[in-house]
Amino acid sequence: MSILEVKDLTKSFGSTKVLKGISFSLEEGKVLSIIGSSGSGKTTLLRCINGLETATAGKITVNEKVVFDSNITDKKELKALKHNQQNIGLVFQQFNLFPQYTALSNVTLAMKLAAKKRPDYKHNKKAILEEIDATAKKFLDKVGLSDKLNNYPCELSGGQQQRVSIARALAMNPQILFFDEPTSALDPELTGEILKTIRQLAEDNMTMVIVTHEMNFAKDVSDEVIFMDDGVIAEHGTPEEVLVNPKNPRTRAFLNTYEK
Repeated sequence: MSILEVKDLTKSFGSTKVLKGISFSLEEGKVLSIIGSSGSGKTTLLRCINGLETATAGKITVNEKVVFDSNITDKKELKALKHNQQNIGLVFQQFNLFPQYTALSNVTLAMKLAAKKRPDYKHNKKAILEEIDATAKKFLDKVGLSDKLNNYPCELSGGQQQRVSIARALAMNPQILFFDEPTSALDPELTGEILKTIRQLAEDNMTMVIVTHEMNFAKDVSDEVIFMDDGVIAEHGTPEEVLVNPKNPRTRAFLNTYEK
């Protein structure tokens, strides 16, 4: 069963059409890598799915719940769609950690804000906060940072900061985790830390969509690969089909340039 369905998604900025009718689906527990040159629409696609940008037209469904439909204009219905987007997690290129908070506090912050809306929060505040701290510690341990709970971002390497951001996203219990070039701000040595973490998540059957420029990594970790070119999906298939034996001339040209 498809956990993510994107149908005829378009996005324009003024007169510039960045996405031109994107359609694809992804099954639960699978990993999809999205590749393509700068300006092909990869990041815009992720931002539209996550609600950071509003698509111009189309429909997005996550776990059979609509998160965007350009035909819906009623304010109450639109608010309900925003609620459905809580099932989505996003890890950015830049780590976006709060410098004044420790690693643990960076992970717990969103959960604590959400907890305040619970009807039982006032009566069970202590237990709820203890549960949140335990959850954060669990995911920081999962990404190998159990010894860095009380460190501030300035005391962490770039790779460690990115792993804190991954733990933060995981702690919100997303059904799908999106990565937007998660290693682009890191040097090669630190890149290995993040790719190892993502590989572990794949082994744990986490559903993921990864925009990446790491072709070998995409080939190793992905179940499917999409090559985007000028706002459209030029090729979509298995890593073997897209990265090893591409049929589309644009895909071949991109990979040849990349290898050089």
